[in-house]
Amino acid sequence: MKTYSVIIHEVGPRDGLQMEKTTVPTETKIRWIEQLIASGVDIIQIGSFVHPKYVPQMADTDELFRYFSQPGKKPEKVTLSGLVLNEKGFERGMACGVDMFCMGVSASETHSMKNTRMSTDEALTRILAIARLAREAGKQVQLSVQSAFGCGYEGPIAKEKVMKIVRRYIDEGFTYISLADTAGHADPEQVRDLFESVGALSDRLELTAHFHNTYGMAIANCYAAVSAGVQTLEGSFAGLGGCPFTSVAGGNVCTEDLVHMLQRMGRRKDIRLEALIETAREAASFFQRELPGMIYKIGSIDQQFKKEA
Repeated sequence: MKTYSVIIHEVGPRDGLQMEKTTVPTETKIRWIEQLIASGVDIIQIGSFVHPKYVPQMADTDELFRYFSQPGKKPEKVTLSGLVLNEKGFERGMACGVDMFCMGVSASETHSMKNTRMSTDEALTRILAIARLAREAGKQVQLSVQSAFGCGYEGPIAKEKVMKIVRRYIDEGFTYISLADTAGHADPEQVRDLFESVGALSDRLELTAHFHNTYGMAIANCYAAVSAGVQTLEGSFAGLGGCPFTSVAGGNVCTEDLVHMLQRMGRRKDIRLEALIETAREAASFFQRELPGMIYKIGSIDQQFKKEA
């Protein structure tokens, strides 16, 4: 495995919460985000700029960005990202302080229609136009291919469909590219093959992996992705989340479980695992149920042996 530092993109405040029926108060979200900032993760996805009619949990996204864009509310090294689906969302993001715009299209026609009511080609044309505007405004832009490893409706997705979209991104000059396992179908060998193929297209790419744990393979897929040269991994505290527009929604790879694995391997020791664990425990208490993460329930191996000592 390559030895570069793995960047952690925490997507819990957006992807983690978007399917929850119990609305999380803004002040609670602020406290959780402050704890995530204190943990030392690199990027935090505050929310998505969608209509509250469709995703009520994201109704306060603009307010959250304005709060954390105030002087002294976040360290300079923390990047605040937001998901946009259309021009209106981009305009809202520009008005409230987004650092990084995340947007993308699905390699699955069925998922694309359910998620955006557009075909993949239609969505790609629209997203690239928005991405150009964000780049011209001096913002970071991450472009993703959703359902890159399989679709909950269509099943397997042809590798060439994914590669075609990625090539279009590269042709347009975008280098921050994410492959998302929206349905949780990926396996480690598929992950390694697809990311190595994408990485071979250009030596300028900054690759991100986004895995869902629908079938229990998310951590293994993260390891395979980093082995294949992926620089950034996305996760959600406590393993919360899932796409509301797929047939079987599974949570994201759990951030504290992922960080625990990396730290056991001698990497990202700078991240305060206890801050992530505390956030996950607060979320479990708030939602009054056991959440998918493991480490928040039992603590880290290092902490266990400190207690025993």
